[in-house]
Amino acid sequence: MKIYHRTSLAILVALGLNGLAHASPWDISKDAPINIKDPMVAIQAGMSTDRSPNPPAADSYGMQSDGSFKHPVAAPESHDSHPFAGQLDYWDTESYIKNMKVEAYYPIQVEPFHTWQNIVDFDGKRYLYQYVRGDLKIFDITNPKKVELLLTKGHTWGPEGGGEPVNPFPEGEMMGAASIKWSETRQNYVMVQAYEIRRFGLLRDKYRQPDKVEAIRKSPHLKGFKVYEMKGPMPQDWILLAERTTDILNPDAPVGEQQGSGVRDIPAYYGDGIMYVAAAPDKRYGLTEYPNDLYSAGYQAWDMSDPANPRFLDMLSVPGQIIGDPEHEAVYRADARVGNRTSWMGARMALFLPHKDSRYGYAAMGGLGFYVVDISDPSNMKVVGNLKFPPNIAGTEGDFIDVSQVEETGLVYFSGYPLNEDCYEPYKNIHIIDVSDPTNPVEKGVMPRPKPPADAAFTDFCQRRGSFGPKRTGAYHQPGVAKQGILPFNFYNAGLQVFDVSNPEKPQISAYFVPPFAPDKVASYAMGNLSHSVYVEYDRNLFWLFTNHGFYALSSPVLGEPSFSAPKTPWPPRP
Repeated sequence: MKIYHRTSLAILVALGLNGLAHASPWDISKDAPINIKDPMVAIQAGMSTDRSPNPPAADSYGMQSDGSFKHPVAAPESHDSHPFAGQLDYWDTESYIKNMKVEAYYPIQVEPFHTWQNIVDFDGKRYLYQYVRGDLKIFDITNPKKVELLLTKGHTWGPEGGGEPVNPFPEGEMMGAASIKWSETRQNYVMVQAYEIRRFGLLRDKYRQPDKVEAIRKSPHLKGFKVYEMKGPMPQDWILLAERTTDILNPDAPVGEQQGSGVRDIPAYYGDGIMYVAAAPDKRYGLTEYPNDLYSAGYQAWDMSDPANPRFLDMLSVPGQIIGDPEHEAVYRADARVGNRTSWMGARMALFLPHKDSRYGYAAMGGLGFYVVDISDPSNMKVVGNLKFPPNIAGTEGDFIDVSQVEETGLVYFSGYPLNEDCYEPYKNIHIIDVSDPTNPVEKGVMPRPKPPADAAFTDFCQRRGSFGPKRTGAYHQPGVAKQGILPFNFYNAGLQVFDVSNPEKPQISAYFVPPFAPDKVASYAMGNLSHSVYVEYDRNLFWLFTNHGFYALSSPVLGEPSFSAPKTPWPPRP
């Protein structure tokens, strides 16, 4: 269903908010009184009583006699540690490896929690961008065994934290999650950067922190995206071509008055043509339980035929997202998640497409489920199939879909990821979905759970401390062509786990690298987020694994013989 009508003027007028506060957001307790002043949060919260999950009983989960771990059936969202009997009482500094080789390690931290990556080639050299909002590093990785750091903007993290920023971005600017492709129109690389509202480090609980909610509503930066022409690898070589807000009701609204979430995560940009982004255009898209998020994002399509003049085409939502719409509200009220103050609802990432001219895109909508979207007419996107899953809380229930195998096998791989540490939530399976009939997606099974090697001091990765579960197999665009039959998932404290799906009926793990924890290099409060991203050079057969204590270059026979020479053809590809 597609909805982007105007909300009532009375509601819009009521949404004016004033003032900002600067206290730490993490001093709020779940025992603090409810304090809601924002009208949209009040409506969403008023749709049910507070049914937050109770902490699971200690004897209801934990280590079993066969050495496996039983997860809680449900758990509240938590930023605290939750040790259990049989868990290690130290950070494991051993590493574990199978069918893989560490080619190089670089102890350089951009941020220990989460970063994005891009690779671009200029004049025979290959550059790696690693970044998150105000922190950016640019590396020359032409020789993967002799990586050079070329530029730092923002922080360099270490055991004492982020330290003082150097060469900071100007006020209101940042390095947003980006896609980079060759533009025939511009005869140059074009980068589209997402400008999303800040949540972490600002808001912890929208039900108890009205000042932080107000600050997000009036975020002092663009809510949308910026388009740059890249004349060279460094920021001074980038020319701003355009910027757009995803506030489609008020496209000329200045910064501070723009509504909505901005563009979430990486834009699905494929060069001249159609771009898809995840975005909530305004405050009505507010039907989500997650405590530090105000928006349930849908999808926007933009015409990027002329990168200097992006044109909005369409806004797609699914039932259960929009406040003030009776159908949406009825669907939301009927959802078993409503009132749990925990579930993420709506999109985190843009539509997933097998290639630029795909007829179908695939949507991961958190607790709202999995969707198949017909994008043959991008000005009229249509949901043609969907699949619901039982509640799986805490954690994110669905934010990623690997589509690298779909054209050969008809299968996609749908997953969320953990948010609580110490396995204090249900396990996040990677669901195997058959989409050969787009109108009737069917779950065919789940991927096997990674297991520690026999010589490890633990029998289940939950015992290793920190977070355990799948994240993603990389970015929308990675050099070369994804390899049929393998899925390289980052798995937090289990590092890089490479799944062999050449026989889809019997997937198995064919290679892995589990990095050590590094207490001497990481701030204590960031230890649990061991590895957060994998990025693959399919053209040189290299994995790059990004951890909270640096990054690794890895090779494996399952990927092919690695190359350490300059790439033979530039990335992104040029006609």
